[in-house]
Amino acid sequence: MAEKTIPETKKEKDVVKREVTRNPENYVIPMVDIFETPESLHVVADLPGIEKSGLTVKVEEGILTIEGKTSLTKAQNHLSKEFEPVNFFRQFELPEEIDQEKIGAELKHGVLNLSLPKLARRKPKNIEVKVSG
Repeated sequence: MAEKTIPETKKEKDVVKREVTRNPENYVIPMVDIFETPESLHVVADLPGIEKSGLTVKVEEGILTIEGKTSLTKAQNHLSKEFEPVNFFRQFELPEEIDQEKIGAELKHGVLNLSLPKLARRKPKNIEVKVSG
């Protein structure tokens, strides 16, 4: 096998190259618990400060996306600050066994519960053989 030689290209010095897809200061990865039953997967995500109007849950090309945007305004004259409203973003690749048409979501007290039912498995079936002639 012959080695292919690739000519060295002009290198740029002191250039930091990174892909910026989303501003890390504006989004936080929500804490998530995932558990499985024989019939479905369940995702429980903590989204404090998120209301239904600011929540987007979607499935596109097998990717589940959870995005929450807060509508709370930041107080300027506070004596103590232990919580700052933030936006949330997280994605998961779904297994093929999930029935994407039947995914359910419920938001209660800042906790998002997703139910991802599995596709119904076909039961084995005996085929009746007919004798002709």
